[in-house]
Amino acid sequence: MSDPDPHTSNAPPTGPAFGPVVSSAHLAQGPMPTLSELEFALTMANHAFQRWTVRAMAAAGAPGLSPMEILIVHQVHHRARPKTLADLCLVLNIEDTHLATYAIKKLAAQGLVTPGRKGKEKTVAITPLGADLCSRYAKVREALLLDGLGPVGGNPAELSRVAALLRAVSGAYDQAARAAAAM
Repeated sequence: MSDPDPHTSNAPPTGPAFGPVVSSAHLAQGPMPTLSELEFALTMANHAFQRWTVRAMAAAGAPGLSPMEILIVHQVHHRARPKTLADLCLVLNIEDTHLATYAIKKLAAQGLVTPGRKGKEKTVAITPLGADLCSRYAKVREALLLDGLGPVGGNPAELSRVAALLRAVSGAYDQAARAAAAM
């Protein structure tokens, strides 16, 4: 039997081996090159996720919202309880509170959230218009995104494992950021 034609074979190409896919080869030269590979994947996922949220929200009927505004309106809607600025920043890992404050003002001006008070603390709550928008976004998400998740989306345990890993990596980066700020 002769060797299969390499141009028609389904076998992987032979030749020079390719290393991990990274955005910064100089960072992949250290003791853990796979960390650079993870960082590149995080960068790609972050940009893709932000692009998705903006376009999905536009499809749901609210064009022009920023990724942060979209995250905030969803978090304010979460469990239909008013949230404080501190709660929102903590949960969404937002360091610059003024950016969150600005986003909340924009969402309030559009009638999606409403300011309130809990004792001396300012709160923000979802409006019926905001809740309806979040529901429409969920329908767009279900219709357009779920099928595209492929093997990971079809396996809830694997998706949950990846989410836990990303939360752990996030904690490592937060700790490293604190250490760098102390230098």
